[in-house]
Amino acid sequence: MNVARGEPLVWGRRTYVMGIINLSPDSFSGDGLGADIPAIVEQALRFQEEGADFLDVGAESTRPGSSPVTPEEEIRLLAPALEAVAEVARVPVSVDTYKAPVARFAVEAGASIVNDVWGLKADPALAEVVAAAGASIVLMHNQEGRRYNDLVPDVADSLRASVQLAVQAGIAPENIILDPGIGFGKTPDHNLELLGRLSELKELGFPLLIGTSRKSTIGLVLDLPVDQRVEGTAATVALSIAGGADIVRVHDVKEMVRVCRMTDSIVRGWRPEGWGQG
Repeated sequence: MNVARGEPLVWGRRTYVMGIINLSPDSFSGDGLGADIPAIVEQALRFQEEGADFLDVGAESTRPGSSPVTPEEEIRLLAPALEAVAEVARVPVSVDTYKAPVARFAVEAGASIVNDVWGLKADPALAEVVAAAGASIVLMHNQEGRRYNDLVPDVADSLRASVQLAVQAGIAPENIILDPGIGFGKTPDHNLELLGRLSELKELGFPLLIGTSRKSTIGLVLDLPVDQRVEGTAATVALSIAGGADIVRVHDVKEMVRVCRMTDSIVRGWRPEGWGQG
């Protein structure tokens, strides 16, 4: 993965935006599109027009308490949607899965990124699939339960272990992205603490992806339902960028692209094309 929106991908130059395309009807955010291919294509095209740098397609809900699906069922739902998205995509396509058979299908269908919410610890064979394809991988921190000896060092140690699994399987270090897993195996206080200490995770030496969009911690802080969390999401996106985030994974692409550009102009010195002319 070395381009985004037709330009060379340079970590640190600006924040990249990953638009979420949920297929699961069990999605926590209520935006699952199921098998509605015209709606899926429309959303992919709209996200690109609104400035998304990546499209992340997922067919299994990762909502806490959701029922797992078999690889065969996941592929059945994913196949027509991913093929349709890949046909219209002008940006890299990511698939949100932790299962090796699903990842193998996805990279053959055009995905260039695998977004693994278990950081290779649920299905280590996924690493070999990604390595063989020369794809990129997002390694997310996740765990059963919410107990930590020391939150940030524990998350960092777990991410290091995921990186080791990836590298041992032959995944190039430059193809690895880390995600601290906001909302996964963590209390609301854990989530807020991690967001305030992202700079410590930057010391791991890999790009950081942050996914806070519409999540329950925002709802708890603001006492708002899932469809009224755009301002809370915007605050977490801006502060994540200040803490070192390189990619933000979001539902509300148009709004968050604007948040990223404004924050980047302050934090990273980014300027729009033609700045200062006229």
